[in-house]
Amino acid sequence: MFTLPYRTLIHYKRWATNGLNGVVAETFDRLPADEQVIVLRLLDHIQVVDEIFSHNLEARPHNYGAARSPELPALDALAGKARATNDWYADYADTLRPEEVDEVIDFPFSNGEPASMTRGEMLLHVAMHAAGHRGQVALLLQKNGIQPWPDRITDFLKAESAGNYGVNPRGGRRAVEACS
Repeated sequence: MFTLPYRTLIHYKRWATNGLNGVVAETFDRLPADEQVIVLRLLDHIQVVDEIFSHNLEARPHNYGAARSPELPALDALAGKARATNDWYADYADTLRPEEVDEVIDFPFSNGEPASMTRGEMLLHVAMHAAGHRGQVALLLQKNGIQPWPDRITDFLKAESAGNYGVNPRGGRRAVEACS
């Protein structure tokens, strides 16, 4: 089916985000204070962009004037919002019809500049955008001797086929909710 790559990317994004958030929650106090702020800012930025584009996909206005929250949320709030937003995207991708993938939607960027993208391009954007910033968070974790969640689509596909969404591919469960 033509929409399968979008579904796979969005479900992978949910799995990888929940896994990373689980690792961060378990090890956050091991990071220096300045790097805790950087991690929160990166996770918040991912979340805000995800929320903006979910509104764009529904042709609804968003209330963001920038691609970050006015006040930096706490880690548990960010993780909860990420789970809910990623569930929304997974449901959206699951119900996306082939004829909708190339539908162009006009919307404003958070700075007010007009833009237009197809539904498929928006899904690709949120998946790729989040992947880049998850990599930045993973680097900060590694720098501090913390093993990040394995952020490879091959690990996701293996976990998905085995029904092990909340299991770390290297072994052991993490503090993440299942992504079924």
